[in-house]
Amino acid sequence: MAKSNDYDAKSVNTIGMGTVVKGDITSDGDFRIVGKLIGTIQSKGKVVIGKTGIIEGDVFCKNADVSGSIKGSMKVDELLSLTASSKVEGEMVVGKISIEAGANFSGQCNMTNAHVQQKGKK
Repeated sequence: MAKSNDYDAKSVNTIGMGTVVKGDITSDGDFRIVGKLIGTIQSKGKVVIGKTGIIEGDVFCKNADVSGSIKGSMKVDELLSLTASSKVEGEMVVGKISIEAGANFSGQCNMTNAHVQQKGKK
C-alpha cells in the first residue's frame, strides 16, 4: 500500500538542542523547542520550550509550556504554564496562567477571558 502524503495537523515539530533557527515559523501542529529560535512562532497548537530552549522573538499559540527562556511578547489563547526554570522577559496576553515558584518573569501580563459565559446562561 502506498504512503499517504497528506499533512498531519497533529504532528509535533522540534527544534533540537544545538540548533539555531533564524526566521519566522508558522505551524498548524504542536512545536517543541530545545534549541534556539530567533524570530516569531505562530502555532495553532501547543508550543513547548524545554529547559535548554531559547526564543528571541514573539510567540502566538493556543497553549504554551515554558521551562526555558523567552525574550519577546507572547499571546497564548488558552493556558500558559511557566515552570520553576523558566525566564520570560516581555508582555504576555493569556487566557489563563500557571506559574510555579521560582519562575522568573519580567514584564506585563494581561489575562483575557475568552470563555466568558453569555449573559443569562448558567
